[in-house]
Order: sequence, then C-alpha cells, then structure tokens
Amino acid sequence: MSVQGQPLEITVIGCTNLKDKEWLSRQDPYVVLEYAGTRYRTKTDTDGGKNPTFNEKYVLPMIEGLREINVSVWNSNTVSTDDFIGSGKIHLQKVLTSGYDDSVWPLTSRSGKRSGDVRVILHFNSQKEKKASLASPVPSAPPSGYANYPPAYGSCPPHGTYPPAGCPSGYPPAVPYGAPPPYGAYPPQACPPQPYPYPAPGGYPPASAPPAGYPPPPGGYPSASGPQAYPYPAPQGYPPYGPPPSGPYGHY
Repeated sequence: MSVQGQPLEITVIGCTNLKDKEWLSRQDPYVVLEYAGTRYRTKTDTDGGKNPTFNEKYVLPMIEGLREINVSVWNSNTVSTDDFIGSGKIHLQKVLTSGYDDSVWPLTSRSGKRSGDVRVILHFNSQKEKKASLASPVPSAPPSGYANYPPAYGSCPPHGTYPPAGCPSGYPPAVPYGAPPPYGAYPPQACPPQPYPYPAPGGYPPASAPPAGYPPPPGGYPSASGPQAYPYPAPQGYPPYGPPPSGPYGHY
C-alpha cells in the first residue's frame, strides 16, 4: 500500500519529566517536529517547567519510505540562545497499520542521557479505507412496497403513515370536535314506544261522577274539563241554626 501524499494527523499533547535548564525561574519549553525537511513548531508554554502542555495538531503529507518523525524539545530564552533539552524519534509503523497510535516517546540529551518524554497522538486514514467507506451502501429509505415502514425509535412517523391504509384499527372513526356523530354511527335504542299522555289507571270513577252519599249541588257537579266554583256551596241536609240554648250560662 502506497502512502505517498496521504495526510497524517499528529497532535502534540505535552512533555513530562523534562530536564530543567533554568536555575532561578521556571523554564519555557516548546516542541519542534521535523518530517521530510519541514519543521513544525508548537507555541511556547511559558513557565511550563518540567511538565508543559501544548495540545496542538498538525497534518503532515506522507512520503513513501519515510517512516520516522524527528522531535526535539527546547527552552525558550529572550536574551540568549534557546536551550536544547532533548530529542527523539517517533516511529510510524503502528499508526500506518492500525490507523491510530497514542504513545509516549523518550527524549535524550546530546550526551545520550534521558532528558524527559513527549506524548503525541497519531491518526492515519488511508485512501483505500475512505473509498471503501464511501462505497458502502447506506440505507436512506425503506424497501419498495413498504410505504408504512415503521420509523426509527424515538422519531415521529410522517403525517398520514399510521395506520396503514385498509387496516382496521378497532376504533370508531374520528369526529371533529363539536361536530355531531355521523348518522348510523351509534346503534338505536331498542325501547318500546310509550303513549303520551299516559292513560289513567283503571279502577277509578270518572272525574264527573258525584261522590256517593251526598246530594249534588245546585246545577250539578261541573265536568272535569270545566271551571271549578270556589268556595263550594254548603252541603244540604243540615238543620238551620235555632235559638240559643237556655240555662244557667246565659246567652252566648
């Protein structure tokens, strides 16, 4: 597999346990990457001391046959020349094989002594993998014949897709709010017809019959539908009032 011209992402996270080049103050480290004659310099971590952090990402075009990146760490000075802290090599075999590498690489001084570590994250995605991912089919629509295909969990179905056409739902059809139900939507009540007005119960004399044992009033009793005289005349057959009784109690 040729890697010529393909991009390699490298993120410089930071350094640990750097050799201190300052006596009276904290050192100000920065990192330099060199690949195929091109140099990439991070910002200076002012007062970063022995454990500076950077979190800077670069994209390097790959060169076929060149599988190492040179890395060096320096201490920035404003008056004199910058101090060299250490250098090392970052190997690319792992990232070219698996596509990802998060490793710590050792740094050594010019005398060969350990002078700290640098951590970088590498990411590589070959053009072959990109083409394969683009060529893979992505289901964007349900198969033909499934107009009412269920939507994904958590999403709302499009308007008009539920329930499927022609499938009974088991519920009466929806009626707009305030509108009467359609004729025939509800079963009629099986109640027998009732006459109105209701007939009078049997066994009672008619309203115009006189009560038994009393003589009728002058002119007879009025009919049930006629007006009623009030007050009624006094009943007949009682003796008239006579003189007051005599006795020791005197007059009324």
